[in-house]
Amino acid sequence: MKTKHLLIAVAVTCLWGFNFSVIKLGIHAMDPFILAGLRFSFAAIPAIFFIKKPNVKISLLASYGLLFGVGVWGLMNLAIYTGVSAGMAGLILEFTVFISVVFGVVFLKEELNKSSVIGLLFALIGLGIILTIEDGSVTVAGVILGLLAAVSWSSISLIIRKAQIKQIFAFIVWSCLFAPIPLFALAFFVNDKNIFTELITINKLGVFSILFQSFITTLLGYWIWNRLMTIYPMSVIAPLNLLVPIFGLMGSALFYDEVVSLDKVLACVIITAGVMIPMCVSWYPLRE
Repeated sequence: MKTKHLLIAVAVTCLWGFNFSVIKLGIHAMDPFILAGLRFSFAAIPAIFFIKKPNVKISLLASYGLLFGVGVWGLMNLAIYTGVSAGMAGLILEFTVFISVVFGVVFLKEELNKSSVIGLLFALIGLGIILTIEDGSVTVAGVILGLLAAVSWSSISLIIRKAQIKQIFAFIVWSCLFAPIPLFALAFFVNDKNIFTELITINKLGVFSILFQSFITTLLGYWIWNRLMTIYPMSVIAPLNLLVPIFGLMGSALFYDEVVSLDKVLACVIITAGVMIPMCVSWYPLRE
């Protein structure tokens, strides 16, 4: 991998990791569901006027949009709102990798090899360590919401794999159209919040959070990442995602003075090892 491309890829993972801190910034300014709804509103509009609609069924776009907007980021915003720190949120979402393995076995009839089983055991140990953290950066409700967000992320990965979608960036942009209205409705029915009231009281930090998530994290980040995916094999790009929770912890420590204690570092190392074990085993035959 070329050095400049590696640096660009690391920069994207840094943006995605720091994005959890930006989400927390926005949650201080408005309802978590409305924050997510505005994020996807601006991610879709005006981009849809410049990007051609992908040649896929509307039902597929809607399914992806609902799972990505409501299932992943609506729930993750709510997890942070209920007390999960920005640093721990990224680590919890990393469980997407292990849930995707289970989904592959159940829905795609993939074989669960020994390395995957070991990786899953590491993940469970890491989750157990997360649940023992008592410094206020983790809540039981937040962990449950975060794991449900990871399930949603694994579900959309399953959709992409089964549908064999080629125009992935256009697909993401157009699918964002289906997220805002359900998110605004959840804000009203769950938290009794009105989007118009929230917009009137929004401050500059809230505006920054929305715009950063919409244009930098979602559109720019995914555009760059998908461009790199067309240049290099997935086996080269995918492991770099492991940097996201690390940058997430760094961002939370930098902006919110989160204490990066030994148990958090241990959980991060164990979960990362669980992800890397199956990858290293899959790479080994390729090197022989």
